[in-house]
Amino acid sequence: MTFELIEPAPPERGVFANRTLNLRAVQAVGYDMDYTLIHYRVNEWEGAAFEYARGVLSRKGWPVDDLVFDPDHFTIGLTFDLQLGNLLKATRFGYVVRAQHGNEMLSFEQQRLTYAETVVELSEPRFEFMNTMFELSRAALWTQLIELHDQHPIANIRSYADLYWAVNDALTEAHLEGALKNDIVADPERFVDLDPDIVPTLLDQRAAGKRLLLITNSDWSYTRQMMEYCFDRFCPPGHSWRDLFDVVIVSAAKPRFFAETNPIYRVVDEDETLLTTHYGPLEPGHVYFGGNARMVEESLGISGGQPLYVGDHLFGDVHVTKDVLRWRTALIVRELEPEVVDAMGFAEDQISLEALMREKADLDRLQARLRLARDTGGGKEAADELSRITARALHLDEQIAPLARSAADLGNPVWGPLMRAGNDKSLFARQVERYADVYTSRVSNLRYETPFAYLRAARGSLPHDAASVEHAATPSR
Repeated sequence: MTFELIEPAPPERGVFANRTLNLRAVQAVGYDMDYTLIHYRVNEWEGAAFEYARGVLSRKGWPVDDLVFDPDHFTIGLTFDLQLGNLLKATRFGYVVRAQHGNEMLSFEQQRLTYAETVVELSEPRFEFMNTMFELSRAALWTQLIELHDQHPIANIRSYADLYWAVNDALTEAHLEGALKNDIVADPERFVDLDPDIVPTLLDQRAAGKRLLLITNSDWSYTRQMMEYCFDRFCPPGHSWRDLFDVVIVSAAKPRFFAETNPIYRVVDEDETLLTTHYGPLEPGHVYFGGNARMVEESLGISGGQPLYVGDHLFGDVHVTKDVLRWRTALIVRELEPEVVDAMGFAEDQISLEALMREKADLDRLQARLRLARDTGGGKEAADELSRITARALHLDEQIAPLARSAADLGNPVWGPLMRAGNDKSLFARQVERYADVYTSRVSNLRYETPFAYLRAARGSLPHDAASVEHAATPSR
């Protein structure tokens, strides 16, 4: 008898824990589909969504013929300021570090004056957060429309918020009309980035006794065709993707699925033209429409921390699931992979930057003491020493500046690293650590860990930790 021993994951394919998660104790794993089990080629999918929405606005007479989709200009984790018409990147505390109005980035001075007294609070209606890849087409449309509206006001648009909701309606219409998904089903090779390791990952979980659930907002026709294309080719002979899941729920209407008690229906035919109201426990082998998470818990006899839900939507998949049900949560963030690779390439420079910053902090403290000595009777001697130390500090700044710029430019070429905002964590990182027990770049990364893994959270660092480390490293006198 032979077995395959999976090699350790490369760093960019790791599973990162905010809270310790014992996968052995997890009895059921629920999965989202779009951008979770199925990863789309972002340029193709979001570019097509952009074009369909642009067509909707064009038919309304809007001047959108020259708008173009530039996926590299945007990233998830940004915030729409509906009041001022700006796209923002903020720290975990809500302080703005970068801002764009229309097609132009605000200068540091413009940004400072505009947001000196503003904290980004996502609970306020003024702000809308970019939770998923689906937001890239929205950002591209909104920013360009602001540019147009500032030059020549669009009829019946009274505010930047009106523009945002008009874009939202256009994107919703593009999805609801079905034309976009029809194009994807007709040419999935153009839109989908296949991952052959997901089926073995799910098979390992089933072999370990986990019950697997597919819970998606997509309709049954689209779900069936896309799952067949993406997974049947990788399933064992005589099996299909349907054999991977105990329960399949479509048109789930997340996040309401996790927070409300909507009724559930059983899909009677493959075209979803006939639904019948379902009562009692969910039965394996059937496809269900709608429903709610409490029904899933009751049917499987699980609750609390026993189920794990895996999805890509920071609000709809992990925030509400964690907040309302206390399910364990895993967030899929595909953008992590290039960001981790970039960080590894910058590692030596990062060590140098941190050493220079420690020296800078020491010089800052020394300058402060010398200023006090000069002003309290130290005279010329203190003033001369202050001048010398200040010159050293200026020279140090010249060494720090290019390294700091390079660190800020990792990740997205316009907005920088996804999880960082300057020296601080980004607002996106704060949401991730608050609501996602673990996060990783793709579902198949779970295979490296196995269904029996004990994923330990790293010890969180606090500002005063550095003092104890430095004290331990300093030779006793």
